[in-house]
Amino acid sequence: MEMEISFPGQKRVDAEYRGFTIKTDQSVKNGGNASAPEPFALFLASLGTCAGIYVLSFCRQRKIPTDRIRLIQKMEDSSDGKMVAKITIDIKLPSDFPVKYKNAVISAAKLCAVKKHMENPPDFSIITSIDSE
Repeated sequence: MEMEISFPGQKRVDAEYRGFTIKTDQSVKNGGNASAPEPFALFLASLGTCAGIYVLSFCRQRKIPTDRIRLIQKMEDSSDGKMVAKITIDIKLPSDFPVKYKNAVISAAKLCAVKKHMENPPDFSIITSIDSE
């Protein structure tokens, strides 16, 4: 698996992955044009959307409508304000959601691969090499 990161101008940094261009930019406050989400926002969004795909799949397998289900993700900062200390994902269910599946839908969301990688992070290695072009 490989991803190529490039610098298309100003404070933009893009990633090419499986035929998609994932665009990022910095906020105006951080010297960018706010033309795309900041990288950290994409990281946070990956947690909620990953949990969401498991909730969606769980409900579809049981023919439970998902049009009134949504996930609200809340982030709490650490005491020094430099890191996210806690992330809570609240699965908002409609009043007619089958009670027997409430705990199971939580279990489905916990299957999120992004969350699992955070719980068991990979080793990181950053190197340099000369591009032979």
